[in-house]
Amino acid sequence: MIHFDNSYARLPQGFFARVAPTPVAEPRLLALNEGLAKRLGLDAGWLSSADGLAMLAGNAMPPGAEPIAQAYAGHQFGGFVPQLGDGRAVLLGEVVAPDGARFDIQLKGSGPTPFSRRGDGRAWVGPVLREYIVSEFMHAMGVPTTRALAAVATGETVWRETGLPGAVLTRVASSHIRVGTFQYFAVRGQEDALAALTDHVIARHYPTANGPLSLLDHVIARQAETIAQWMALGFIHGVMNTDNMAVSGETIDYGPCAFMDAYHPDTVFSSIDRGGRYAWSQQPQIAVWNLAQLATCLIPLMGEREAAIEAATKSVHTFAPLYQAAWKRRFGEKLGLTEAADVQPLAERLLTMMAQQRADFTRVFAGLPDGSARDEFTDRDAFDAWAVDWQALDPDPDLMRHANPVRIPRNHRIEEAIAAAVADDLGPFRRLFDAVTHPRDGRADWDDLAAAPRSEQIVQQTFCGT
Repeated sequence: MIHFDNSYARLPQGFFARVAPTPVAEPRLLALNEGLAKRLGLDAGWLSSADGLAMLAGNAMPPGAEPIAQAYAGHQFGGFVPQLGDGRAVLLGEVVAPDGARFDIQLKGSGPTPFSRRGDGRAWVGPVLREYIVSEFMHAMGVPTTRALAAVATGETVWRETGLPGAVLTRVASSHIRVGTFQYFAVRGQEDALAALTDHVIARHYPTANGPLSLLDHVIARQAETIAQWMALGFIHGVMNTDNMAVSGETIDYGPCAFMDAYHPDTVFSSIDRGGRYAWSQQPQIAVWNLAQLATCLIPLMGEREAAIEAATKSVHTFAPLYQAAWKRRFGEKLGLTEAADVQPLAERLLTMMAQQRADFTRVFAGLPDGSARDEFTDRDAFDAWAVDWQALDPDPDLMRHANPVRIPRNHRIEEAIAAAVADDLGPFRRLFDAVTHPRDGRADWDDLAAAPRSEQIVQQTFCGT
């Protein structure tokens, strides 16, 4: 049984719509994250029981659940949409873990809501398993992220271009409050609602903040760290709209996300990002743009307008030095160097060489401690020249081994696992999940999952999967 304590549902009615998940025909548990269940103080045995499965599928609500769909707006590829909201997700409620931390329990793919905009509100098994794998890899690497508690097959067909097996993801987050949540009330001029939301976020995420400007400073600092971690893993979110940026600093909404194989700073995978707005190299700049939208929302709560604009602008400008410091620290760790070393020129030289030779991002860094990184380059003399300068700084191999995963959720391996799951074979999914949630473990029987894709295996595009 789950004991809920639902703070968001106690906010005014305009923050959400009360809506129950739509029951499914034949729920079947595909995956249950027992480690996360323990973290939340939940009984994994109950979750896998008939009653637990009924909740995870959306077929029955336990006592204390207050299912709601949250309202928010957002800039999508730069264009503002005043009403978005949870169109295929329902927040069941919040739980307080044994250590006092508060978490949302949300069903994703649980049917239509008042925010569905004519969609069916469902998800198919592909994006559910993708998010399950990738979010748990990110957690294993220490990246702030939403997490996956369970994946449930619905026994129903979801129609996209063709019929696909339906599924529901149980997503866990410290909250699902987004920049777009603030935009929803700001565009409507609802300052009382903005103030209530600001107070809620401060109490929930940043208790040391003392007002809207201080909240903005805290969110900026948290996002600078998160984006630097994305960059250090070669991660491309793919759809960094303001409604996909959580004010908690957690990575949220793993739609067309991907990890680079061959490195190039302009890499894009998302099929809908035709202009490269959300390319790997653009992510820090987009974060600043999104945070500027948050600042705009908070200005009406910050007193005299001109002074508020000046203060908010100054706050947004702190992102760049905070991000640069985090970037240097993260890439310094990848090179086995402390912050005292002159990391940036050395890292940028390596990245430039990797881009020119299309070297594999993950394998280069993972191969630095044992020297195998050299094999990822076609011009090995150039790498050797770089390595002389790097070795002169006495890099720490243990620091490198901690910072650099041996394997990542490679795009082609995720696609293989999804294809097998569609054919009712969960073996590849389970193997890939085990391997990427132990990303530093050099087990020989997982070597194939650490290999770069062959030419015929390369995934060129990823899709939202809605």
